[in-house]
Amino acid sequence: MKEKGRVFVWTLFDFANTSFSIIVVTFLYAVYFKKTVAGNEAIGDLYWSISTSIAMIITAFISPLLGAIADYSAGKKRFLVFFTLLCILGTSSLYFIGPGQIFWGIFLFVLANVGFEAGLVFYDAFLPEITTPKNFGRVSGYGFGMGYLGSLATLAIVFPFIEASMIKETFPVAALFFLLFSLPLFFFLKETRNKVERTKSFIAIGFERVWSTLTHLKYYKNLAIFLVAYFFYIEGVNTVIFFSGNYASTTLGYSEMELLVFFIVVQTTAIAGSVLLGIVADKIGQKRTIVISLFMWLVTVALAYFIYDKTGFYVVGLIAGAAMGSCQSTSRSLMSKLTPPEKKTEFFGFYSFFGKSSAIIGPLVFGLVSFLSGNQRIAIISIAFFFIVGLLILTKVKDPKVQTIE
Repeated sequence: MKEKGRVFVWTLFDFANTSFSIIVVTFLYAVYFKKTVAGNEAIGDLYWSISTSIAMIITAFISPLLGAIADYSAGKKRFLVFFTLLCILGTSSLYFIGPGQIFWGIFLFVLANVGFEAGLVFYDAFLPEITTPKNFGRVSGYGFGMGYLGSLATLAIVFPFIEASMIKETFPVAALFFLLFSLPLFFFLKETRNKVERTKSFIAIGFERVWSTLTHLKYYKNLAIFLVAYFFYIEGVNTVIFFSGNYASTTLGYSEMELLVFFIVVQTTAIAGSVLLGIVADKIGQKRTIVISLFMWLVTVALAYFIYDKTGFYVVGLIAGAAMGSCQSTSRSLMSKLTPPEKKTEFFGFYSFFGKSSAIIGPLVFGLVSFLSGNQRIAIISIAFFFIVGLLILTKVKDPKVQTIE
């Protein structure tokens, strides 16, 4: 398969999996959990933050191990299939969650979210195999752009369900969407497979390789600094994603239909941000582009704190969408440039570890501040701390030489 075909098939998975992130994590299930499952009580924010943190703790600690095993056996696809099916099954099962079923509502969400997040370790690690380093920025941007396009397609499909107040029915719909559009990657994208002879279990091999990477991390100082910076700023990004629906619903009184329109606006600018700033990143460098997106995030949380009307909040959505698309896409392409080829999945496991473990603290901070103060505005402005710290550490990262695109 030619490069364009490989890139298209790869981006289709991004198109597929965002049906989970938009319907379950950001929008409908997030709001449904607080309003229906948790009875619209303030402690619902805390329950939601605990459930997201549990999922991220699990993913954070298994990702480097799984990545190391996959590098050893070149078995990215088999792991991606397993975790994709875990997410799909967990998502469809949310249909059965009703009022007061907090434990099962959390359990199934954690199951689905672990499947989604762990799968991304292996999906992201395909990037260096499908294109050349000079195009990492734009190809990563295409992936995220397709993802946001997938979100728009999902929202269009579930629109009649929302209009008919059939919220629970949207969860199996999102699962089916994920299944159908993930199939091309599994059938058509090839990976290099190694024939390995083992004298010990894959688990033992995984632990050995992770330990070896940790003890040799001093040789990857620039990468280590980037991962610490990423830990902080992606903390803020994840927290905004997890709580944007609840914030708009609780603080500004958005209805489900108003939230639908709002998220369409966000996804539209996210497509533009991921694609356009992905191209910009290949020209001016990934580091500079991430810095731009972090300043956009600081503007976003400041506006969210001060704006009290629903119309003005659309401005927040426009900026947040562009910042989200750019920040996630460019971080992935910078990681690809900084990572040694022979350890690509293992290092993407650490990339996932830093990204997911960071998403433990941010949501808990938001949930606790919201619960203790009874004010989500104070909770949202507290997130600026993570963007500022991440920005300061990022200034110490050396950006790889920018290559001219032919």
